[in-house]
Amino acid sequence: MRLMQQVRPRVSFADLERLPDDGRRRELYDGEVFVMPSPTRRHQRVVVNILEVFRDYERACGGEVVISPFDIVLTQHNMVQPDIVFFVQDRATLLNQLGPARIPPDLAVEVLSPGTTSNDRGRKMHLLARFGVGEYWIVDPIGNTVERYVLDGEAYVLDAILIETDTITARTLPGLTCPAARIFAK
Repeated sequence: MRLMQQVRPRVSFADLERLPDDGRRRELYDGEVFVMPSPTRRHQRVVVNILEVFRDYERACGGEVVISPFDIVLTQHNMVQPDIVFFVQDRATLLNQLGPARIPPDLAVEVLSPGTTSNDRGRKMHLLARFGVGEYWIVDPIGNTVERYVLDGEAYVLDAILIETDTITARTLPGLTCPAARIFAK
């Protein structure tokens, strides 16, 4: 007698849209649902600080910054919600103001949380690289570091590890620069 292996059906973004709103944030990785825990207070403070930096850049140079929750639909079975994403001016005009993004951002930022760290450094990072997001920052709100990754082919290469006393610059957004201490201010 052969044993049958249970097969889980792949979930699509359309399937997620049909779920009742229960307040949970979800991402899709090749049809597998990942439920994200609520962020910490420190996490949210750092997100707000980074948002302010990107809003200053947006006002000066154009483009558009968006914070989570905001669906980035890469395919019907791949959808992520990075903490912060930025679209340069030419690509920002392709965004639907009343729906999810169906194009990858130019830069994505993840602020680490205990419940999402392995995902942010693993599946999400690989997926964003696979779909051509040019730059990815991993921000550690406890260690006060920013890891800046740049796309090299279909994988990210660690470009810099920046500490609180450094100046942060973006490789994909010319002119975006700020003291790291501004991001980590309490």
